[in-house]
Amino acid sequence: MDSNPSYFKGNNLPVETVSWNDVQDFIHKLNAKTGKQYRLPTEAEWEFAARGGTKSDSCKYSGSNIAGHVAWYDNNSDNKTHPVGEKAPNELGIYDMSGNVLEWCNDWKGSYGSNAQTNPKGSSYSIYRINRGGSFANYARLTRVSWRNSDDPDCRYNSLGFRLACSSK
Repeated sequence: MDSNPSYFKGNNLPVETVSWNDVQDFIHKLNAKTGKQYRLPTEAEWEFAARGGTKSDSCKYSGSNIAGHVAWYDNNSDNKTHPVGEKAPNELGIYDMSGNVLEWCNDWKGSYGSNAQTNPKGSSYSIYRINRGGSFANYARLTRVSWRNSDDPDCRYNSLGFRLACSSK
């Protein structure tokens, strides 16, 4: 897209230092260029993928109960992002859903009810958007797949990036 806003530059590094609104602009351009329908995943979709989908081993982190096997976090990251795929993938073969960079989700921040839900939707409006996964700058416990975070949709920092989903037509 002609530029890389990332603070950390290098081959195969995740894109970071992008706001939720920046990602929406990128998606609009990407969809126009490719003819596909890319989007940010919902929070429920993100968590389903991070947990390993229907192949889940019910791990604390995305693919392991040991953070260091699957995540870059404050104790092993040297305070920077790392090339995607250097840690083990989860049960679906997806890399870096725990650690490396937080990932924007489409949902607004909101509370979920205590009853069982299938593909719950977040709040219809809030002042914050959800991001998940933890980052190279977080404690290991903040890279667990259950941990939720949120930020203003205009927020940008070098530990916040994104992962896209592609909808079928």
